[in-house]
Amino acid sequence: MSKFFEALERAEREADRPTPASSPRPEAGPPGSPPPAAPEPVAPSVFKAPATATRPPVDRASRIGEHLVSLLNPASFEAEQYRVLRHLVETLRKGANLQVVAVTSPGVGDGKTTTAINLAGSLAQAADARVLLVDMDLRRPAVAGQLGLSGGKRGLAEALLADSGLSLEDTVETLAHFNLSVLPAGRATVAPYELLKSPRLEALLDEARQRYDYIVLDTPPFVPVPDCRVITKSVDGFLVVVTVHRTPWGVLTEALDLIDPAKVVGLVVNGDDTRRSSYYDVYAGSSRGARGRGAWSRA
Repeated sequence: MSKFFEALERAEREADRPTPASSPRPEAGPPGSPPPAAPEPVAPSVFKAPATATRPPVDRASRIGEHLVSLLNPASFEAEQYRVLRHLVETLRKGANLQVVAVTSPGVGDGKTTTAINLAGSLAQAADARVLLVDMDLRRPAVAGQLGLSGGKRGLAEALLADSGLSLEDTVETLAHFNLSVLPAGRATVAPYELLKSPRLEALLDEARQRYDYIVLDTPPFVPVPDCRVITKSVDGFLVVVTVHRTPWGVLTEALDLIDPAKVVGLVVNGDDTRRSSYYDVYAGSSRGARGRGAWSRA
């Protein structure tokens, strides 16, 4: 897992480095002189999430958070970066059967919910895509609040009760304007671990696999509570969200030790406030054909 730490260290260095107004192209030396040194490549399996969302021209009555750029401002620079992440998921869907992707973090406050919603919204921009976003953080649910949902409808917690008899159709809310289906967490529960251990969860996800092309899970943080560990068997891959200068390396180490390495799709780095000055100066990603081996670099 050293590549993850190398990537995070590089992101932290870049966050501390002043950004020049422009970067002049290196001048060619005299004939026979050695070519200029190539820039150091960025470590693999890393996606840098946009740090500052452009404020979109939306109705102020809307209750949807303005940082959900994939939904409210899909033409923005920030939304374009989430499409890079979407490309990785779409590629792994075809090559490695990545259908259920869980977005988690080592601890609290790293932006996993924002990443999960923007990823789901970006995937749903394909008109023929069937995308389901599930809030599995039963202790601190946030998806319904960020999307401005009423929260009155029954959600995942109710569907997982053994005697509920609820199906996906009974609990999913549809955001038709965004081509997105959402399964909120439901009402607060005192036994989230027991609910997530229920055989009902696997049955619900199996039903979702039949009805949707992509299922994005906003899961609890991996280290503080065991909830996310118990659902690992039902997940095809994990995206681990960290924040520059905030996520302790020791906690990231513990999280990566706990997650099955074969299921780590990549690392999403938040907090890099370096903006790109050119249309071509964005991040590009490509898959090497196997889950957990995505390669990320600057274009």
